[in-house]
Amino acid sequence: MALKATVFKAEIQISDLDRHYYENHALTLARHPSETDARMMVRLLAFCLFADPQLRFTKGLSTDDEPDLWQHSLSGELERWIEVGQPDERRLRQACGRARDVVVITYAGRAADLWWQQNAAALQRLRNLRVLDVDPAGVEALVALVERTMVLQCTLDGGQVWLGNGRVTAELTPTWRQAGDTR
Repeated sequence: MALKATVFKAEIQISDLDRHYYENHALTLARHPSETDARMMVRLLAFCLFADPQLRFTKGLSTDDEPDLWQHSLSGELERWIEVGQPDERRLRQACGRARDVVVITYAGRAADLWWQQNAAALQRLRNLRVLDVDPAGVEALVALVERTMVLQCTLDGGQVWLGNGRVTAELTPTWRQAGDTR
């Protein structure tokens, strides 16, 4: 018998001072049985960083042809493709051919550093690819926020992120490994 995904609900108030984006979002996250709380919370962080009314979680780990999040234009074109972890370079090449903006968010510390060292030369040729890294301490702080039903506030300002629930606040400063060109 296959294990089923665990469903988490998150109500997030996002105040992105860098992009002047201020919205509330009611989200449903399905955590695949093989997914950790850390990965799920990095997916939630990805939503906060790139929040948009058209940004959606996908089936993620359970499908090979979808990213963790994506954003389509109102006319159906694939605008943004967001992967969490250390995806295969070939997969990212294909994504860059499909979407205007492709973002990878790494979060596994040393494992992410090794992935970058092995793939940097090939990935730097992909002009519409951006790679963002979240340090392990920031990921641990995010995991402290995990509850089946979360009510969160997220503030983004000057490259810093504060994500909290009124009792605990995670402060992160994600760093760009590759900034890309999304024009």
